[in-house]
Amino acid sequence: MRWFFLILAIASITVALALGPRGEKFSSPPFMLFPDMDNQYKVKAQKPSQFFENGQGARKPVEGTIPFGHDLPGENLVGSRLDYSRGSDYYNTGLFGDYYGKGFPEELQWDEAFLARGKERYRITCTPCHGESGNGAGIVSKYWAIPPTANLLDPRVKDLPEGQLFWTITHGKGLMGPYNGILSVNDRWAVVAYLRGLQAASGN
Repeated sequence: MRWFFLILAIASITVALALGPRGEKFSSPPFMLFPDMDNQYKVKAQKPSQFFENGQGARKPVEGTIPFGHDLPGENLVGSRLDYSRGSDYYNTGLFGDYYGKGFPEELQWDEAFLARGKERYRITCTPCHGESGNGAGIVSKYWAIPPTANLLDPRVKDLPEGQLFWTITHGKGLMGPYNGILSVNDRWAVVAYLRGLQAASGN
């Protein structure tokens, strides 16, 4: 019984100390047990920085890089700028109303560059999880197998309409995040076209 009262007294004092000062104003910063990245070492816009030789925090873009939304010379894109699903038509959504569309949009320009682009984008964005052949045995499967990565050569995936594949790439599914901020509309359709080629070559 003695230990019960001792523990009760310690708990009461702890609660009182924790809740007692609530609402009071202090001149010094509060003690933060879990700072949760509230205070970070960063350079704010237009602020100086002693880290760089010229003392300026604002930096010029790294040579050879291109910001999102700017022209990409030589890329196989519709229009002069990247188009990240601004319209509501089939080309931009993969949907006809509330239904997934079957087949590819008329806006696509089918040529060797288009298919090469799909292969390139697939290898960059899809291979780590789905594997080079699309069988779901990418490098990620060696470290993360719950739930398993989708096998894109599965007959059930083959039977999905092209619009649904495009929509899934755009919005993501399960642990797969959306790629609408990484791949342009044209690139997503190019990936779908390349995937259809992988499925056809699998013979399943």
